[in-house]
Amino acid sequence: MPNTPADDLARWVPRLLATWRAARKGPPRRGPRPPPDALLPEELREVGAAVARLSRGLTRDRELAGARYMDEERLLGAYLLFYWPVSYLQARGVLSELPRRPRAVLDLGSGPGPMAFAALDAGAAEVTAADRSARALAAARELARHAGEPLATREWNPARAGLAALAGGRRFDLVSMGHVLNELWKGQDEDRRRAGLLEEALALVAPGGSLLVIEPALRDTSRALLRVRDLLVERGAAVRAPCLFRGPCPALLRETDWCHAERPVDPPPLVAQIAKAAGLRREAVKMSYLVVAPPGEAWQAPPAGKVFRIVSEPLPSKGRLRYMGCGPEGRMGLSLQEKHVRPENRAFERLLRGDVVEVTGAEPRGDGLALGEASTVKVLAPAGRPVPPPRGER
Repeated sequence: MPNTPADDLARWVPRLLATWRAARKGPPRRGPRPPPDALLPEELREVGAAVARLSRGLTRDRELAGARYMDEERLLGAYLLFYWPVSYLQARGVLSELPRRPRAVLDLGSGPGPMAFAALDAGAAEVTAADRSARALAAARELARHAGEPLATREWNPARAGLAALAGGRRFDLVSMGHVLNELWKGQDEDRRRAGLLEEALALVAPGGSLLVIEPALRDTSRALLRVRDLLVERGAAVRAPCLFRGPCPALLRETDWCHAERPVDPPPLVAQIAKAAGLRREAVKMSYLVVAPPGEAWQAPPAGKVFRIVSEPLPSKGRLRYMGCGPEGRMGLSLQEKHVRPENRAFERLLRGDVVEVTGAEPRGDGLALGEASTVKVLAPAGRPVPPPRGER
């Protein structure tokens, strides 16, 4: 049986700790050798405080968004031990949706390389990690040395250097950007400038390849990514995932809506240990993401029938099951009264955010569709798997 992403990540934890301990400044520690997969109490206090600061600065007051926090030793260490494993799992959760396994990968704004190493573990043969922080790239090289992985690194500052010069005339099966876009060009013209950067990145994608963008699952960052998505679609880009709807994103119609993914993968015990010390909750891997095809490639035709991607958790509703779905016809509610559950539609009880489903026998009701006793529900693609083409094209 092949390793799961969680299995692969478990092998990285000792490497992350070894890299962090080697770079950590301070007096030499006396006593027994520290464990390879867990923090000592004094280490945990230090990392927990730094993670709490990172969390405030990146997800609450946002004062660190766009700052050079990777150049600060304690914050880079906190990222290595806490956010690196999460970003790795996020990347693995989306790489499995690509139509083909990428061989050559360019990871932009890589930091210490969680997405780069996720691509290598997913089957890539060569990966280049590019970032403005020399300290973060040094950590990535140290991790590559521990793992015996082939990783090239390049310095890249999106505010200064163009991507064409960075690529040197090459094209890649995958260009990835993890938690980068939301930190660039904050202000009045941010959407247009971010879309321009993604168009530059798309020019480096080989035919059949993909551009992958992962962003935090916060309301504001998710909606910002959707606005950039709309600009790309307006200019002719085709979205591979998660969108089944080809027009302007319907989640932007109401200020209270946004779209994000959630993967039921448990982070390693080290992350849970640090989360507790930092006063954070870490129960699932959440993100907003976009996979875009290179220029000239068309949208994949969706499966036939009433098809939806589930874009919510189960919504509280007395006597019925309810989700929000988004499909070729747009975003709408899907509901099934509990008294109408039958073997043919029982899959509706177990749907996860991100699943792509086909429903039959549904009728318009309120803000969406109501399923009944005669309805059927079939999961066409579990969350994190590619959406199958129409039957005649398989």
